[in-house]
Amino acid sequence: MAAASGVPGVPPGNVAIIGAGVVGVNAARMAMGLGADVSILDVNVDRLRHVDDLFRGQVVTLMSNSFNIEQVVRRADLLIGAVLLAGARAPVLVTKEMVSQMKEGAVIVDIAVDQGGCVATIHPTTLLDPVYLVGGVVHYGVANMPALVPRTSTFALANATLPYVIELAARGAVAAVRANPALAKGVNVWVGKVVHPGVADSLREPPTPLAAVLG
Repeated sequence: MAAASGVPGVPPGNVAIIGAGVVGVNAARMAMGLGADVSILDVNVDRLRHVDDLFRGQVVTLMSNSFNIEQVVRRADLLIGAVLLAGARAPVLVTKEMVSQMKEGAVIVDIAVDQGGCVATIHPTTLLDPVYLVGGVVHYGVANMPALVPRTSTFALANATLPYVIELAARGAVAAVRANPALAKGVNVWVGKVVHPGVADSLREPPTPLAAVLG
């Protein structure tokens, strides 16, 4: 209901982004390019320093805690959830009560919906039925958003993963995982044992150390 850039005499739309990773930074870049008033939150102060340097102070950076989240959610015209914990469910940072305090007609886009979402009122939707209302707040929960740009996302994924595929093919799975710590960190399950701490925690199981099952 608000133009991102505003018009003379009318303030710009307010965009709040939770998470200063790749998704959050690109969302901030697009919102700022439209002329919006942008705030971005993260628990990592180094990421916030990076955002501050990248946008030369034109984006407001805040530590992600319940108080700051409540403040930015209340004034947001657009709230973007961009939280990712590798291998684990996204933490619920925006409560139902916070959503109830948002402006009527405000929009929530929770990109973390694939991992359960960081907004308590979000659930997955589809391109055929992408939005729903909760207390007058529009919720967009389409999962697998990279699939909306399949060519670009496919090339990007291939660029990131091909070196690991080549290493696995050349060395074999066991040798490659032993030799490359980055590959080892990506192992979720090995010979039927859950070895990734985040995955194990989401399943409420104790993780099995990878070294114990590599053999």
